[in-house]
Amino acid sequence: MKKLVILFTALLCTTFMFSQKVKITQGSYAALKDIKEYNLEFDYSSLSIPKYNSEEDFLIDKMAKRDDKNPESGEKFKESWFADRENRYEPKFIESFNERFKNGEIKVGKDLKTEYTLKIHTTMMWAGYNVGVWRENSKIEATIYVYKNDDPNTVLLAADFTRVEGGGLSGMDYNSGDRIAQAYGKLAKKLSIEIDRGAK
Repeated sequence: MKKLVILFTALLCTTFMFSQKVKITQGSYAALKDIKEYNLEFDYSSLSIPKYNSEEDFLIDKMAKRDDKNPESGEKFKESWFADRENRYEPKFIESFNERFKNGEIKVGKDLKTEYTLKIHTTMMWAGYNVGVWRENSKIEATIYVYKNDDPNTVLLAADFTRVEGGGLSGMDYNSGDRIAQAYGKLAKKLSIEIDRGAK
């Protein structure tokens, strides 16, 4: 039984790793070899939501459905939709990235006193769902940019990350913010692996 559990876990990990795709569009990881700290910038502009023409259309639809059941709950959803970025997604990204470097070999954070910026431009976001019997993982796509603070036009690295899925929290991820945060954790983990391998 124990062997079956180990095999199943390995299969899940392998499936996840192959589901993600990374495409370098400019520069290389080798250009980051001597960088030890990155100041993070998160960009959610021009965000696309599957099945909707725009993020605005998504919010209008979700708010209306909530207001039909409970007046004013739509506005609360909108507030949490934006607040989750700073309260959930960004801390999860930072935590997951820095976890790989236990001794602080490389560090990311907001407002760090460093000359390099690592920009995460989220281009697509899907919250997934969890209704108890059925659930679907959250998904995000993002373009990562690395450049010197004083020279943003000289990009050291630009890479597109697609098919990034957030795993469940033992099936207890009923909050959309929690589900999406897991995807940011997976994005950070994948990026940290890529930087660590590519800079050697």
